[in-house]
Amino acid sequence: MVFTQKLMFMVLTLCVTAAWGQSNTREPHIGYLYPGGGQQGTVIQITAGGQYLNGVTDVYISGKGIHGSVIKYIRPLRNIQKEQRQLIQKRLKEVRDMRLSELPNHPHPDNRNLDEAATLSQKEKDAKAEEVKMPDYPLLYDLENKSLRELAHISSVLFFPRNKLQMNRQLAEMVLIEITIDPDAQPGSRELRLTTKTGLTNPMVFQVGLLPEIRELEPNNRQAYQVPPNMARVRNLPKEKALELPVQLNGQIMPGDVDRFRFRANKGQQLVIEVQARSLIPYLADAVPGWFQAVLALYDSSGKEMAFADDYRFNPDPVLFYKIPENGEYELEIRDSIYRGREDFVYRIAVSEQPFITQMFPLGGWAGVETVASITGWNLAGTELPLDTRPGGSNIRRTAYYDEKCFSNSVTYAVDTLPECIETESNNTQEDAQLIELPKIINGRIAESGDVDMFRFDGRAGDKIVAEVYGRRLNSPLDSLLRLTDSSGNVLEWNDDHVLKDSHLHKDVMGLVTHHADSYLLAELPNDGNYYVQLTDTQHHGGGAYGYRLRIAPAQGDFALRVTPSSIGLRAGGTAAIWVHALRKDGFDGEIDVLLKDAPVSFELCGGRIPAGRNRVRVTLTVPPKAAAEPVAIQLEGRANIGGHTIKRLAVAADDVMQAFLYRHLVPAQEFLVLIQKTRWGVPPVELAGNSPVRVPAGGSAQVRIKTTGRANFKGVQLQLNEPPEGLTMHDVTVVPNGLSFQLKAGKDAVHIADNLIVEAFRESVVKRKDGKPTGQKRRNSMGVFPAIPIEIVQR
Repeated sequence: MVFTQKLMFMVLTLCVTAAWGQSNTREPHIGYLYPGGGQQGTVIQITAGGQYLNGVTDVYISGKGIHGSVIKYIRPLRNIQKEQRQLIQKRLKEVRDMRLSELPNHPHPDNRNLDEAATLSQKEKDAKAEEVKMPDYPLLYDLENKSLRELAHISSVLFFPRNKLQMNRQLAEMVLIEITIDPDAQPGSRELRLTTKTGLTNPMVFQVGLLPEIRELEPNNRQAYQVPPNMARVRNLPKEKALELPVQLNGQIMPGDVDRFRFRANKGQQLVIEVQARSLIPYLADAVPGWFQAVLALYDSSGKEMAFADDYRFNPDPVLFYKIPENGEYELEIRDSIYRGREDFVYRIAVSEQPFITQMFPLGGWAGVETVASITGWNLAGTELPLDTRPGGSNIRRTAYYDEKCFSNSVTYAVDTLPECIETESNNTQEDAQLIELPKIINGRIAESGDVDMFRFDGRAGDKIVAEVYGRRLNSPLDSLLRLTDSSGNVLEWNDDHVLKDSHLHKDVMGLVTHHADSYLLAELPNDGNYYVQLTDTQHHGGGAYGYRLRIAPAQGDFALRVTPSSIGLRAGGTAAIWVHALRKDGFDGEIDVLLKDAPVSFELCGGRIPAGRNRVRVTLTVPPKAAAEPVAIQLEGRANIGGHTIKRLAVAADDVMQAFLYRHLVPAQEFLVLIQKTRWGVPPVELAGNSPVRVPAGGSAQVRIKTTGRANFKGVQLQLNEPPEGLTMHDVTVVPNGLSFQLKAGKDAVHIADNLIVEAFRESVVKRKDGKPTGQKRRNSMGVFPAIPIEIVQR
C-alpha cells in the first residue's frame, strides 16, 4: 500500500537559520518556586528559580481562580564585589537607623561598625554611588520600607554565610512573578509553567491554601532566638512576637541551616503540623536520597523537646500530631535530616487544628455505585466521606474532608469496574478462607499484627489468574505479601514487592512511589480444583489503617499510557518528538494504537503505534501554522484489541525525572501542554511517499524520499538519525528536485524490530565576531525533526 503522509517543513533561506521544531538544547527549566504557595484571596510575589529563563513572557497556572504575571527576569547573582558589598551595607545601615529612630525610646544608632563607604565624605559618597550599582536581587527591592527584621534577614542571606556558597547554574536565574489568588479559588496543588522565547518550562507545584501565610526571616535558628545578638546587623533588634495560630510557614533550607518559628498555643489544642517539601519538588537529580528529607521537632519554652517526626508512615514529608499540655509559647524546628540544603529545599508547614484523615475504609468503590468511606483522624467533625465513583475518568482519584471552610489532607482511593465485596473475618486459614467468585475486588484490612487474610476460589486447569494488591498506592502503610496455593498448601506463586519496569532506563513508572510495597502475581493453574490467595503484611504489622483492595481475576490483559514530557514548545507549523510509554498489565503484549483525542484542528500525530512487545516509542506531534494565545492542552488515547474487545485508555501526562544521579521516574502531571509560538516564515507542506512502514532488510538498505509541494530551500541542510534502532544508519543524503532523499542501511546482525524513525535536520552557520567579521569557525544548529517515519527491520 502506498503511504502518503503530510509533513511540515520550515522555509530555509540562504544565511537564515530558523527552528521548525523543538530544540533539544537550552530548554527553559524551573528548579523551584518560593514560596511554594499562597492563601486564597491574596496577591503575592514569588520567585521562580531555574535555567534558561531569559526572555520569559507569560505565566500559565492550571485550574481556575488563580492568575500570574511576569514582573521581571533577574540574572544570576554572582560574587558580590567589594564595592557592591560596601554599598549594600551602607544602605542597610541607613534604613536600619531610620527604623530604630521610629521606635519609642529608641537607642542611639550604633556607629561602632561603620563600613568604609559610610566614613567617606558626602562628595565622595555621591561620586562612588554613581560608579557602583546595587545588585539586581529581589531582597534588595523596596529597601526603604523594610522592617528591622527584614533588614536582618537580608544581611543574613547575602553575607552570613550564603554568599560563600557555590552557585548552582540550574537554579541561578530567577523570575519575579506576581500571583493573584481569587477568594474562591479551589484549595490544593496547581501546576505553574513559564513561557519564554524558546519554549515552555516544566511544571512546578504551587499550592493554594486557606491559612495566613508567613515567610521565614533569617536568622531564625536556635541561637537567634535564645542568645542575645552580638553583631551589628542584628543589634538592637526588638524581640519578635510569637506567631498566632493557625499559620502557614514558608521557608528555604540552606546548607547546615536550621529554621525555628515561635508560636503561642493554648492547653488542649490538638495541633496538626504538616510539612510539604517532597510534595512540592518530588525529585532532586543531584542529591541523595533524591529529595529534601525534612525533620520536625517541637520544643517548649524551656527548650525541652516535646515531639519529633521525620516522616509520615512511608511519606518523607513529616506530620506531627500534638495535644498542647499547657498555655504558652512553643518553638517549631525544621531542618534537613543530614543538614543539606540550597535554594530548592523549599518547604511549607501548616500549623493548625486542621482536619487530618489517618484511616479510611474502604479504599475505593465500584464504578457507578454510591460509596461512602468511614474515616478517623484528628479534628474531624464527622466520620463519613463520600467518594466520587462516577464511571469514566481516572482509576486512581483524590479527595479531602471538608468542614466549615477547613480542608483535610488529600486522600487517595481507587474506582474499578469489577464487582466488589468486603473481607469478612475470621479468614486466617484454609478452613476459614472466604469464598469468592471471580472476578472480584476485595476491600479488606490487615486488622492486627500477624493477621492473615485468605480467599478461596474455584479454578480450572490452564486458567491464567492474576492477584494484585492496591495498598501503598492508596497511602496504606501495608507492606503486602501475596501467596497463591493449591488445596494441599503447595505455593504455586508468591510476590512481595512488584516493580513495574519498561525496557529502557526507568526503574519505576509509578511516579512518586519509591518503595513498591504492593504485591502482584500472575499464574497459570495446573489443575481443576480449589485455590487460595493469602495476603499478609511482610513486617507483621497491622491495624485499622492497614487497608487494601485486592483484585483476583482472570488475566485478560490491560495497559496504561504515559506521555512525556508534559510540556513542549515549538514554532507554528513545527514538529516535536515525544515519548509514549506503555504500562502493560496481566500479560498483555500486543500492539497499541495511539491517537489524538478531541484535538484542535490541524494537530497531527505521526507514528502513533506502540508495536507488540514494546514498552515505549517516540511519536511526533505537528501543530498548526498559526500561533495560539496560550498553551493548548492535548490528550492522547491508546486503543488495543484485547480478548476481542477494543480497550481504550487515556495517556497521563508525565515528566521523566532523575533521582539521586541514577534512578528515573515518570512523575505524573495534570496536563499535557503544547505552546505554539509565532514564526516569521511560512511552512509549506511536504510529503513522504512510499510504503508504510519503510522496510529495511537486515544487511541491506532502503531509500526514503521527502518531497515538498511548496518553495523550500534544502541546500545545505544536514540530516541525522535521532536515537535510531541499533544497527540502523543513514547514508547518501541528496538534494533532489523539490525535496531530499537518503538511504537507510541495517547491519547484518540487526534484529527484527518495528519502530519510528526520528530524523533531525541541521544547518551550519559561520560564527562571526562582534564587528561582523567571520572567525573561520562554524556552528551546527539544530532545526528540529521531521514527523516520525514508521520503519521495520526485516530478515531476508
